[in-house]
Amino acid sequence: MIRTPARALGSRRLTLAHTTTSARNWLRGFHMHVHPTVREALTLGKPVVALESAIVTHGMPYPRNLSVARAVEEIVRTQGAVPATVGVLDGRIHVGLGDPELRALAEREGTLKVSRRDLPYVRSQGLSGGTTVSATMIVANKAGIPVFVTGGIGGVHREGEKTLDVSADLTELGRTPVAVVSAGVKSILDIGRTLEYLETQGVCVAAFGESRDFPAFFCRKSGFQAPYHVPTEKEAAKLIAGALELGLGSGVLIAVPVPPDQAASAQEIEEAIQRALGEARVNGIVGKELTPFVLRRVNELSGGKSLESNMALIQNNARVGSRIAVALSQLQMAPGGGNDGGGRRARGAAQPAQPVVVGGINVDFIAKPKSGPLQADGQTHPGKVIQSFGGVGRNLADCLSRLGWSPLFISALGKDALSQSVLRYCSHMDMGGVAQLEGHSTATYCAVVSGSGKLTVGLGDMDVHEQITQQRVSAFEDRLLRAPLLCFDGNLPLATIRYLCDLAREHRIPVCFEPTDENEASKPFLSDSWTALTYASPNLRELRAIARALGHPGPAELPRELDAVLSVAGDLVRPLLQRLHCVVVTLGEHGVLLCGRLGSPPTVSLNPAPDEPRTPEGLFATHYPALPVPAAEIVNELGAGDSFLGGMLAGLLSGLGTGPCVGLGMLAAGFSLRSPWPISPRISTTTVNPERMRSGHWPEPRTWRID
Repeated sequence: MIRTPARALGSRRLTLAHTTTSARNWLRGFHMHVHPTVREALTLGKPVVALESAIVTHGMPYPRNLSVARAVEEIVRTQGAVPATVGVLDGRIHVGLGDPELRALAEREGTLKVSRRDLPYVRSQGLSGGTTVSATMIVANKAGIPVFVTGGIGGVHREGEKTLDVSADLTELGRTPVAVVSAGVKSILDIGRTLEYLETQGVCVAAFGESRDFPAFFCRKSGFQAPYHVPTEKEAAKLIAGALELGLGSGVLIAVPVPPDQAASAQEIEEAIQRALGEARVNGIVGKELTPFVLRRVNELSGGKSLESNMALIQNNARVGSRIAVALSQLQMAPGGGNDGGGRRARGAAQPAQPVVVGGINVDFIAKPKSGPLQADGQTHPGKVIQSFGGVGRNLADCLSRLGWSPLFISALGKDALSQSVLRYCSHMDMGGVAQLEGHSTATYCAVVSGSGKLTVGLGDMDVHEQITQQRVSAFEDRLLRAPLLCFDGNLPLATIRYLCDLAREHRIPVCFEPTDENEASKPFLSDSWTALTYASPNLRELRAIARALGHPGPAELPRELDAVLSVAGDLVRPLLQRLHCVVVTLGEHGVLLCGRLGSPPTVSLNPAPDEPRTPEGLFATHYPALPVPAAEIVNELGAGDSFLGGMLAGLLSGLGTGPCVGLGMLAAGFSLRSPWPISPRISTTTVNPERMRSGHWPEPRTWRID
């Protein structure tokens, strides 16, 4: 059975109390779902290419739109990048679509064409739609994706000097630092005035390939010259990196001509455009409906030649844009090559909001006897001793990093040989907040576990954790204020805990407290600091210590039988639910108990629907039985709880529902139970994801009222 003896996911608040009026916070992880594959790529600095979805919803008929979208994504992958198609489904912005979501957009009728102006309305009404160039640029920038591939951008419409009909794509390029790779400007537009408008907006425009000829979507030449010329993907990447480094705040347009063998006849296309525009005037078709109408009629009038050319140029743009993204990633990650020297993106490149974890980090020595229980007889017993790396805060940051979220980790180490081994092992994590202190020793923890992996006795030298002071942590206050989630463990000094809770309360930051053991569990509850918590994560012993700190004594002896355990947990959790919305109590081999006060069954979510049922009021509990893990496969239990919490938090940050969040936690815990390391190296977005939960038997949860 999955056993989470010391630490696993605790309380979860149902309503996110982290509101803001800024657009950046509006899109920071709460109303924007980043696909795990995209999240992992961004975390690791891999190249990602943003793709629009208006071409899926409004550019081509079904099923051709779906097949083209799939083909474009596959082209991006074959070039070494990760595709991130942007779309809106039921009011939720998605960065990266799985095949079911892509199909839903392709098949669904009545979807909207979503530009910058439409995003608030579509979000508020829970509608679905395909994002245009401007909306995709906004989302890509918020997610930290610097390269976006599309077919052709909008521009100044013909006779735009009379109608003032200018695409939002142009103004977006003037204020959003994303590189747009396109086949120039749609030939149905006034290309000369469009280039002039881009100059006014301060947009750097460069033709890609052999010449400065500016392409016109279906045609390789428009009769106009681009201001600049980049002959190769590497040169284009250098141009983009330079723009990001300058921090101008504007975009870059890379204009890629359609392949020669797929270019349409300029004269034939121009004749079809003029006829389609005339029909649009007669029928009163204007605004955002004009371009889809004209493109559709041009395709009909050209006998399908324009559609074939359209698909060819989109796929060509995907090839070129992906290679540019790969070259840009290599440039930014190279020492001294457009990054900050630490493998991070160039200044000016947008970054996704990072969770922040503040807590302990240890070098662990885990001893396991070869046979039989240990006797305190003063003798040396044969066994196996391994060195690993732990600490509750480190474990959480490690698990979240492996699951596609790269939290800033704030902690303290000594400046000694052990600290160097820690930093080498944790190189996949953001250790930018870890201080190395002269005159202090890196924390160590010695654990003796039984043959079944249970902790028998532990001994810790944790004095350096007292150096995770308020002063050190407050140096990262700007990162704390931008975090979608803050986690801290019980290793911290009381003053630091109070500081974090006060900051969370004042700025409405979701905050999770992870007790390290029964002795440290009550720290936030010795004052009113705990009322600022959004989440907590006690096991049954830690929950009893918390209840006692709040003046509610629990039983002297804790039960072991399931029914009695559930009854005691329900009694102990009531004081916390006076302020917390949801509590998850980990019960070792008995699974987890989720308790809440907003209806039956209780749920966990960082982004509950506005109309989420809130009645009947009362306290409810749902018991999730543990997944079976054969005893022979269990190596140790020390990190299972932290893996569970990391998996569940990753699900919450990704906007998953309650069941999937619990399932991700259990999958992660299962890997760590089978590993000698507290956080199994096998944990990743490939091994721990919702798709993995569809196989195997999952025990049914049970819900009841506890008040």
